[in-house]
Amino acid sequence: MSPLEIGLLIGLVTILLLGTGMSIAFGLGFVAVAFLVAFQGPDSLGILAEKFFGGIASFALVALPMFILMGAAVASSPAGRDLYIALDRWLNRVPGGIVIANLSACSVFAALSGSSPATCAAIGKMGIPEMRKRGVPDDLATGSIAAGGTLGILIPPSITMIVYGVATETSIGRLFLAGVGPGILLTLMFIGWTLFLAWRRGWHFGDGTESRAARQGGRDGGFSDMARRFSFREKFAVLPKVLPFLAIIVGILYVLYGGVATPSEAAGVGAMFCVVLVVVIYRMWRPGELWNIFRDSTRESVMIMMIIAASELFSYMMSSLYVTQAVAAGIAALEINRWLLLGVINVFLLVIGCFLPPVAIILMTAPILYPIVVQSGFDPYWFAVILTVNMEIGLITPPVGLNLFVINGIAPDVKLPTILRGALPFVLLMALGIVILCVFPGIATWLPDTLLGPATLAK
Repeated sequence: MSPLEIGLLIGLVTILLLGTGMSIAFGLGFVAVAFLVAFQGPDSLGILAEKFFGGIASFALVALPMFILMGAAVASSPAGRDLYIALDRWLNRVPGGIVIANLSACSVFAALSGSSPATCAAIGKMGIPEMRKRGVPDDLATGSIAAGGTLGILIPPSITMIVYGVATETSIGRLFLAGVGPGILLTLMFIGWTLFLAWRRGWHFGDGTESRAARQGGRDGGFSDMARRFSFREKFAVLPKVLPFLAIIVGILYVLYGGVATPSEAAGVGAMFCVVLVVVIYRMWRPGELWNIFRDSTRESVMIMMIIAASELFSYMMSSLYVTQAVAAGIAALEINRWLLLGVINVFLLVIGCFLPPVAIILMTAPILYPIVVQSGFDPYWFAVILTVNMEIGLITPPVGLNLFVINGIAPDVKLPTILRGALPFVLLMALGIVILCVFPGIATWLPDTLLGPATLAK
C-alpha cells in the first residue's frame, strides 16, 4: 500500500473507532499501536513508551494544568454570577441589554476560565432563566450563551492556544496576543447582531412585570425588559467582587508580554491568586469546596495530557509510515492558489470540528498543516486564530456540539433544535469573521508584531 492509501485507512479506522464512544486518548493510542505493529512488526513497540511520555515532557505544558486550575477556581465560585449581575446593571437600559450583558459576561469569564463548557455553564445557569423571564425568545436566550461560550478557546489565556503552541513549537505568548483582536472582533459582532435583532423584533421596556413573551416562554419573538433603573450605588456595589478577577487577567497579560515571566510562571501565579480570591471573597475555605476545585482541575488536566501523549504517539506512527510526508508533498504538488488551499483546509477543519473536540483536532492536524501553511506564505499565528474559530463553530454544531448539550442540560425544557436555531446566526457570524480575518490579517498579527516584533519562522 502507498502512504496515501495507508493514511486513508488510518483516517477511516480512527473515525469509526472514535464514533463508538471510546475515549479519544485510548482510541488514538490503539490506532497508533495497531498500525505500527501491522506495518513495522512487534519490534516497533520498543519506542512506544518513550514517545508516549515524551509527548508531555515539555515545560510549556506546565501552564496547562495551572490555567485549568485557575478556571476551575473561578467556575466553582459565584464569580460568574457576580460578573453577570454587574454587567446587567450597567447595560440594563441598552436595547437588548440583557442579552448583551450575557455575551459580555461570557467573553470576560472565558478569559478567566479558558474553557467553553465552563463558560456556558457558569453564565448560562443564571443568564438563561433571567433572559427568558424578561421576554427574550428561547432561541436567542440559549443560542447566545452557546455561542458566547465558544470565546473561551480564543480569548487568552486559551488552553487550545497552548496546545497549538506545543504541537507546532511556536510562541505561546505570541499566540495569546494573536487571539486578542479576533476575540474582541467576534464579541462585537455578536453584540451588533443582538442590537439589530432587538431593533428588528421591537424591543421595549416593560412595566415592571413579566411580559406576555415571558409568560409564554419567549415564544412571541418580542423583546421586553424590566422597568427598574439601577442607581449608581447599586451598579458599583458588586464591582469589588468582580474587579480583582479582572485584575488577574490584566496582570497575567502584563507579565507575559512585559517579559517578566514565562507562560508557565504566569499561569502558576494566576492560579494561586484565583484560589486565594475565591477563599477570601466567597469564603470557600472548607476542605470539601477546595477538594472539588482541585479534583475537577486534576481530572481535566489528566484528560488533556493523556490526549496530548496519545496524539504524540499517533503523530509518530503517521510519520514512521510516511503518511505525513506524503500528504504534505501531495498538497504541495497540487500547485493551486494558496487561498483556494486555505479554503480547502477550512472546509476540512469545519467538518472534523463537528465530530472531534478542539484539543484532539489540533494535535492530530497541526503537525501536518503547519509546514503547508508556512510554505504557502501564511503567518502561522494568524492561522492559529483561523483554526481556533473553526473549532468554535464545531462546538455549537451537531452532532457533537458540546456547548449545545451543556445548554440543553441547563434549560432541559428548551428543545435542542431551538437551541441550534438560536446558535445558527452566530455560526454565520463566525464564518464571516474568518473571511474578515483573511481580508485583514492584521487584526490577529498587529498586536503581537507591535509588542514582540515580527515573528521569525523556520520553514
